[in-house]
Amino acid sequence: MNRVLVVEDEDRLRMDIVDYLRLAGLTADGVGTAAALRAEMEGDTPPRAIVLDVGLPDGSGFDLATEIRARHSCGIVMLTGLVESEHRIRGFDSGADVYLVKDTPLREIEACVRALLRRTGDTATTAAPENGQGWILDSQEWVLFDPDRNALRLTATEFSFLNALCGSTEPVARREDLVVRLARPRVQFDNRHLDAVVSRLRRKIGGGTGREAPIRSVYGVGYTFTEPVRIR
Repeated sequence: MNRVLVVEDEDRLRMDIVDYLRLAGLTADGVGTAAALRAEMEGDTPPRAIVLDVGLPDGSGFDLATEIRARHSCGIVMLTGLVESEHRIRGFDSGADVYLVKDTPLREIEACVRALLRRTGDTATTAAPENGQGWILDSQEWVLFDPDRNALRLTATEFSFLNALCGSTEPVARREDLVVRLARPRVQFDNRHLDAVVSRLRRKIGGGTGREAPIRSVYGVGYTFTEPVRIR
């Protein structure tokens, strides 16, 4: 089930978002604490997408995103009143797919949720390709396979970065082009956000495959993928 969970301690805002998503035809529920979120994640029907506040009474949304990302493949829309660049960077680094501020229209929140549900709804059926040379980026399921065919499930931002990097017609994908590809409506995205995404992705690749991530920074230009890779 493509269920959405809204995690927000402000009762009125939580119900506004839940009601809107339900009226839009989605299955949505709401909770107001980190403890309730953890219980939902361990239940029989964990959500496929989460709208997550940062300032919860019993926990930080940043820490919760990191915790969720380590154990689940659901999409995460971080919705917060924190607008500073440092907070956005921390949000992406903790595992958020999308970072929105609380004055974002409900229609835009719905659009972000639907985009994530399209990519996370059936990833459990992803089949690994046969062993062979090089890496493979699966553009249908947002999965990166290493040469030994270990599978890494990617967030929306991680996939967008790798898709732009591996699909570049230039030897080095330029920073300004990558920033444009990763930007979201109403959300500032700059070089610092880009570096945070790359840092998180390198850790994920290293931890998930035991290999050094084949992503090299070219000073003053951008990034390049240093090993054979194909997009399927």
